[in-house]
Amino acid sequence: LAGVALLWVAFVLGRRVPLLSMFDLGIHELGHLITRPFGMVVSFVMGSGLQILVPFGLAGYFWFWQRDRVSTGLLMCWGATAMQDVSVYIADAPYRSLQLIGGTHDWWWLLSRRAHLDWADELSRGVWVAGLLLGLAGLGIIVAGPIREWWTAAGRGPAIRVPGPVAVRRPRPPSQGAS
Repeated sequence: LAGVALLWVAFVLGRRVPLLSMFDLGIHELGHLITRPFGMVVSFVMGSGLQILVPFGLAGYFWFWQRDRVSTGLLMCWGATAMQDVSVYIADAPYRSLQLIGGTHDWWWLLSRRAHLDWADELSRGVWVAGLLLGLAGLGIIVAGPIREWWTAAGRGPAIRVPGPVAVRRPRPPSQGAS
């Protein structure tokens, strides 16, 4: 239910998720701070980059090391809302109308360097769609376990049966008189 609420607020209502968006802002600014020694381009990219990487990195941790589907799915939903937030920021690059806490609009600076402000709309749309798909995948991860348990409890067994390794050929009998 929490994952659905996150995606609903971000993708259907088009709003920032309360509290979570403020945490995202802190991560965004931390991305600038810790990558400042690597140059301006890296620093500007990694504001949005870290904002997206933190939730998806945590999702990877819970998926591969903890085997926790619910945490993985919820973190993917969080990552999706972060991507929606970044997509709004990218789309604003040509207009610079969002209220910022710093002096320069990251995506305006990045795209205007090469006279690519016209890319903002398509780039924003791509990030938005990718976020929505990853959020839906997160919901799928959350519901897959209970659905599988219900399916098995209903007496239907596993949806797919994999019998295990199958011999490709039988071994040849040892030759008896050949030397």
